[in-house]
Amino acid sequence: MIKTASFAMLHFSVAFTVAYLLTGSMLVGGLMALVEPACNTVVFYFHERAWQRHQHAHAAIPAEPDEHEWAYAA
Repeated sequence: MIKTASFAMLHFSVAFTVAYLLTGSMLVGGLMALVEPACNTVVFYFHERAWQRHQHAHAAIPAEPDEHEWAYAA
């Protein structure tokens, strides 16, 4: 959760800066800094959970060898 919070703070800063530079409005920059990263942070959290479930589910399935595996052999 600390990683998510750290990412959120960085994202708030970037969102504000980009919106402010594009519009010249501190109000728009502030609104974008709150709304857009907040949405992305929530989506990121659920994406991480789904990704972990996906990795866990596929970890039990042995990978099939690549048909071109010989090309990478040393």
